[in-house]
Amino acid sequence: MVEAGSPERPPVRAADGEQGELFPDASLPDELVGYRGPAACQIAGITYRQLDYWARTKLVAPSIRTAHGSGSQRLYSFKDILVLKVVKRLLDTGVSLHNIRVAVEHLRVRGVRDLAKVTLFSDGTTVYECTSPEEIVDLLQGGQGVFGIAVSGAMQEISGTIHEFPAERADGGVIESVVPDELTQRRNSRRTG
Repeated sequence: MVEAGSPERPPVRAADGEQGELFPDASLPDELVGYRGPAACQIAGITYRQLDYWARTKLVAPSIRTAHGSGSQRLYSFKDILVLKVVKRLLDTGVSLHNIRVAVEHLRVRGVRDLAKVTLFSDGTTVYECTSPEEIVDLLQGGQGVFGIAVSGAMQEISGTIHEFPAERADGGVIESVVPDELTQRRNSRRTG
């Protein structure tokens, strides 16, 4: 278990406007496919005001396309939306924006290959990253109340709903429509009638 931003792993700054490579896994959606701000907000469960502030302060910058003046649209990747959802969950549990920044930066620097195995824990003040059951047990044996955020759970939530939102390619290409599977069709028919 390593405390985000600890001396063992000092923070390293990503270049301005870069999200950093949090998810180098090729199984994720095409990096040129993105979602505009309003869709990113709905998927991540945040307000547009939060999205705008986090983009301007580079907490979570859109990795596909940034806004360039009035009328231009930011374009957020699947990865960006996952980070937005994790940030929102940490914020909802009372973690300060400063500590969230440290945790997000720590994940960027660490170059995590498989974030689905990472669980973030916090005692409300500090954010900890646990990648094994032993680390989680060590943290819980401290006797202090903590909460956890499994990154894999956030990934599954986003994967289950993201296809319901309009996407666009940064290069102007056409996005092939995905034929929904039988389970998705059943769920949709239950919702509509």
